[in-house]
Amino acid sequence: MAKKKRDDLDTETTFADMNVEGFKWYDPQRKKNGKRANFNKPSKKEYWAMVRGAFRAYAPMFLSIICGFGIMILLMYLWLQ
Repeated sequence: MAKKKRDDLDTETTFADMNVEGFKWYDPQRKKNGKRANFNKPSKKEYWAMVRGAFRAYAPMFLSIICGFGIMILLMYLWLQ
């Protein structure tokens, strides 16, 4: 018998409450239970890792804009001299 491949897709975690009155899947009992996912705040180490990652993502674009302005200012200086 072949083994079934394990599906790692998480289908239980919700980010927004879709139990809205008027939808066909509305269940008033779920509102009373108040079952929600518990997302913890990131630690300081995780936070600074995210900040460094954001800077690394935006650095090439930021540096190319700075270089573009620098070349433009150099060309204006040479032209107006």
